[in-house]
Amino acid sequence: MPTRVVDHAGTDGPFTMMTPEGGEQVAYVESQANGRVITKRESVRGFAVRYGILRAQALSPAESVCHIEKLLQGDL
Repeated sequence: MPTRVVDHAGTDGPFTMMTPEGGEQVAYVESQANGRVITKRESVRGFAVRYGILRAQALSPAESVCHIEKLLQGDL
């Protein structure tokens, strides 16, 4: 996520979307104290929507490379 994007769909913290072979998609969230697999369809759907928004807000792969190169050169 570019640092210029102050308010984005990931500000509540990281999560992982997984689809087990032959199973339904689940979400996984983790904190310092514990991790939790979320299986309730409505909740998983919310995480899936958030994931889609994050993808739309994020830099493209080419833009990411350019951004990282600028960071390494100290141009930002």
